Amino acid sequence: METTLRGVGVSHGVAIGEVRHMGTAVLEPPAKQIPAEDAEREQGRARKAVEAVAADLMARGNLAGGEAQAVLEAQALMAQDPELMADVDRRIAVGSTAERAVYDAFAAYRELLANAGEYLAGRVADLDDVRNRIVARLLGVPMPGVPDSDEPYVLVARDLAPADTALLDPTLVLGFVTEEGGPTSHSAILARALGVPAVVALPGAGELAEGTVIAVDGSSGDIFVNPSDEKKAELEAAAAARKAALAASTGPGATADGHKVPLLANVGGPADVPAALDAGAEGVGLFRTEFLFLDDSKNAPSEEKQVDAYRQVLEAFPEGRVVVRVLDAGADKPLDFLTPSDEPNPALGVRGLRTLLDHPEVLRTQLTALAKAVEGLPVYLEVMAPMVADRADAKAFADACREAGLRAKFGAMVEIPSAALRARSILQEVEFLSLGTNDLAQYTFAADRQVGAVSRLQDPWQPALLDLVAVSAEAARAEGKSCGVCGEAASDPLLACVLTGLGVTSLSMGAASIPYVRATLAKYTLAQCERAAAAARAADSAEEARAAAQAVLSGE
Repeated sequence: METTLRGVGVSHGVAIGEVRHMGTAVLEPPAKQIPAEDAEREQGRARKAVEAVAADLMARGNLAGGEAQAVLEAQALMAQDPELMADVDRRIAVGSTAERAVYDAFAAYRELLANAGEYLAGRVADLDDVRNRIVARLLGVPMPGVPDSDEPYVLVARDLAPADTALLDPTLVLGFVTEEGGPTSHSAILARALGVPAVVALPGAGELAEGTVIAVDGSSGDIFVNPSDEKKAELEAAAAARKAALAASTGPGATADGHKVPLLANVGGPADVPAALDAGAEGVGLFRTEFLFLDDSKNAPSEEKQVDAYRQVLEAFPEGRVVVRVLDAGADKPLDFLTPSDEPNPALGVRGLRTLLDHPEVLRTQLTALAKAVEGLPVYLEVMAPMVADRADAKAFADACREAGLRAKFGAMVEIPSAALRARSILQEVEFLSLGTNDLAQYTFAADRQVGAVSRLQDPWQPALLDLVAVSAEAARAEGKSCGVCGEAASDPLLACVLTGLGVTSLSMGAASIPYVRATLAKYTLAQCERAAAAARAADSAEEARAAAQAVLSGE
């Protein structure tokens, strides 16, 4: 009998296939004592297992490239954390086996992360995956992970670790469904990069029986269990129509009546550029430079290394626009040489621009590298600061850019409600705004972006979030300046129309989403988008806002 479940759609497309569950997580090792003379041998076993897992994660990252590589390299660093390893050695010294010492040390660190604020709590799933891989290696059992199958299937899991998601084979994994996660979790971001339909935050996903046929609609978040032949045909026809619309839609982003909406790509470095070009990106709306710094958490990359990476991205978009975000360190992206280790709540502490203003030499080196990288290139460089709270922050950043001799537009990210509410004040110091809707939602609703239990508050359709977008866009229009969106909200085609109706002047997203957004925007006029935006803002919930916008655009 056909039933329908509802999760959060995070990656477009339709997948129909049998359920296969993720490999079972590693069991808890028994707590048994070892003789003192075995301690040194067990410590050696633990170190070898950690080194092997870290090397495997790095190798997976090299194969995956792009954003996935940065995520996996961060996991490898997690595995080799010196304090964790010291704790493992201490536990073995007092009688634990290597596998039990690893299990208990990671459990203690897990508790610290879970209680250390929203961003670090979001890394718990990554930490669990590292622990499971090390313990599996020590026990000599298969790694938890993607099941072996000769036939295509839909992967179902409690959550997906980056190491698994990054190397999914799209010819076998038709789509995936997770019980945990949210629209901006690593699983969601990597699914969009792969172009695999995905639904997250589905209650009871683990209870779907192995071999059950399900249909996954990665746009709506609907899961159809045992779909009828009619439902399958309906979904497949809709998917085919979308594919045809994508193929027919080319060129710059614009509404049906010719209102231009530049469609830009979010990138983490040169490895992401080919996909952006293939998707027809008109430039880069968010260059996340922190991935350069995560290669070595103890030392900043040299000016020369930075110049090389920046220039590769800038050269790829002659006459295009490239928006670079300066280093966004802190919270879930700690760097030993920058980030305080004793903050009670890192997400609300010294992160983003605050970190750079505390370490002006790091900011100065980055801005100087950007100034050198853009020399002689016919590209429109724009540089923005993360976590700008007020005009004083904006002025400090603009002053630093001028002191470094940087010839570019200077901008501010709107990720804190105060920045949206005082946007006109901030625009007295900078030339553009860029809305980071992921963090803006997190701080507006006090809802961790990685926790599935509060994913409804991370939904970018929340009317309160749309209000803040509207306030920012209205301020930019009043000042004759631009206001783009570079958060994941821009990757939702229907929401892209609403954002355009709110007055947003450009949209930046993962490359895989650009064709969907381009095709959808081209179907509606600016006036229709404005009416849809007004209807969404008048609603009282995210679900009602989406339905209201859809009703306007479909002519209901």
